[in-house]
Amino acid sequence: MKFAFIIDPIHHLNPAHDTSVALMEAAYELGHEVWITQASQLSVQEGKAGAKLTSVQLHSVQLQQGRWVVPQPWYELGVTAFHFLEEMDAVFMRTDPPVTIPYLYATHILDYINPNKTLVVNAPAGLRTANEKMYALRFPEFMPETIVTASKEEIQAFLAEKGKVVLKPLAGKGGEGILVLVEGDRNFNSLVELSTHQVGEIRESPLPVMVQEFLPAASEGDKRIMLLDGEPLGAINRVPAANDYRGNMAVGGSVVKTEITPAEREMCQKMTPTLRQDGLYFVGIDIIGGCLTEVNVTSPTGLREIQRLENSDPAHRTIEWTVQRVQSQCDRSEAAQIG
Repeated sequence: MKFAFIIDPIHHLNPAHDTSVALMEAAYELGHEVWITQASQLSVQEGKAGAKLTSVQLHSVQLQQGRWVVPQPWYELGVTAFHFLEEMDAVFMRTDPPVTIPYLYATHILDYINPNKTLVVNAPAGLRTANEKMYALRFPEFMPETIVTASKEEIQAFLAEKGKVVLKPLAGKGGEGILVLVEGDRNFNSLVELSTHQVGEIRESPLPVMVQEFLPAASEGDKRIMLLDGEPLGAINRVPAANDYRGNMAVGGSVVKTEITPAEREMCQKMTPTLRQDGLYFVGIDIIGGCLTEVNVTSPTGLREIQRLENSDPAHRTIEWTVQRVQSQCDRSEAAQIG
């Protein structure tokens, strides 16, 4: 089969950590063609989505004594040519957040891939729907108490009720811009003004932010469960550094082995119908103290860490699922034509 991956520049990726690399490597090891491109290379021609694609060969990263050893070079680029994306069996949209206007335009271009010919992971409409902070609100029974607002007064009232809250920019990534607010902090006004962009000339167009009650269990870690079509691939726990309250790997959180509890498995099962309905097949959910805090859909990461800690192979499992999904899709399409 032919797989296309829409990624950030490949030389910027860390093969010992990046889930996109793990997926490309697994596809290549399983004998499939691997092609890469960037969102800026997408276009619509003749009413169909296409891109300048470059073929790539992967040299597998090896796990030795609990550490990933990266060969040099770890990839080799081949021919570059324009292809309509419906020539691919599957397209993985793996551009890292934040979700900007160019990112949204890229998802609109991906709408012009024939879904009867090519599987897109995740579905472009689902990517537009699922803001990684807001989407969790679709599952309120699993979330800590949360508000979304640009109003300083509403944030202040929520803080007064809770005593301590976490403020998150809606377009943030990797823990960037997340703040812990404590009642009585003399910096409150400035922090909220900066977070909601109520400063300078843009004062009249404030941005809403998410504000959640503070979960003391955050000091014990932020669990990431990777889901494939609603089924857990595995989990990792990201523990904050001593001088921070964020467990994100991007800001220095350490990764340790963890287990998925029965309650968390039930949570995943109850989320699955909504995820499937929105075409969100490959997802990372974040859980603190048993509470759902975020649903990551753009380029969720964690497969390398799961493989290292659990001695499993979630990347191969993902590619094998993709192959089966594509084959089932082709069978249904052929049956419909015959009928």
